[in-house]
Amino acid sequence: MDLSLRQLEAFAAVARAGSFTAAAGELHVSQSALSRTVAELERTVRVRLLVRDTRNVALTPQGAELLAVAERVLSAHRAEMNQLSRFLAGERGTVTIATLPSVAAVLLPPVISTLHAERPEISVCILDGLARSVIDHVTAGEADLAITVAGQLPDGLVARPFAQDRFFAAVPPGHPLADRGELRWDHLAGEQFVSIGADSSVRSFTDAAFRQADVRVAGVVEASNVATVGGLVAAGLGVTVLPALVQALMSFAVLTHRPIVAPVVERRLDIVTRADRAVSPAVQHVLGLLGELRVTGHQLPPGVSWTDMPDHEADASPDVSGSME
Repeated sequence: MDLSLRQLEAFAAVARAGSFTAAAGELHVSQSALSRTVAELERTVRVRLLVRDTRNVALTPQGAELLAVAERVLSAHRAEMNQLSRFLAGERGTVTIATLPSVAAVLLPPVISTLHAERPEISVCILDGLARSVIDHVTAGEADLAITVAGQLPDGLVARPFAQDRFFAAVPPGHPLADRGELRWDHLAGEQFVSIGADSSVRSFTDAAFRQADVRVAGVVEASNVATVGGLVAAGLGVTVLPALVQALMSFAVLTHRPIVAPVVERRLDIVTRADRAVSPAVQHVLGLLGELRVTGHQLPPGVSWTDMPDHEADASPDVSGSME
């Protein structure tokens, strides 16, 4: 049985009002047009729904049953249309962000807090992981956007600069290097180096800096997790160099942090989205909140700063700049 929303709405209005004249006024249609619509409905269901006299309209038993159905259908339709309107207005929906653990821990919390206060019906899902997997989530359509070290992006993805953080050295308390105000890469020569795994974007930066400074360490201990790196260094098993944002993930470990120069190494973080797919209003709102962080000068941890660069695809090479003095 194929009944239209227009027919159900017309019938329900007449049934509630008990009058074609009153219902026509409520729906802003002519009485004759309303009568034709209800007559079409009765022909479709093949039963009489209304008993009419010169002044009133009453429901037949079949009409009372259909009215209950019509009210449920119309109520559900109104609710769903309201939900759609809220989605289109960016007031509800789900936003999935793929990002590095350090970004998720430090840069995203103020954005999500503001989002929940302004638009509590928008839910956020964070997929944190290594840079390669972060990009893969966007490519596969599993994430709406990514915040990561973009590098050389696959076709169909675009990046815009977001923030950058400087690399720092971390040594155990009491280590001879802990007494220096800042360290050079060649100060690490002959030291046991605790490194994040080769799958991390951080590794490419430290490897490039060691090459530029022509420095060789005594040995390398690898760990896939930043917290593990912090624990190993705190235990006196070596030294490490990591980006400033990572300090938040190592706060449990008692370490001495020092700026490292010659060369100065900075990691640029980009917002990555698909170029061939329009984002939802909710995602657009989150992108706006990320932009507001930069515009309002949200306070960042030491060694972290907002970028001020034109939008373009990210440079694939690590930034290892600075003098070799």
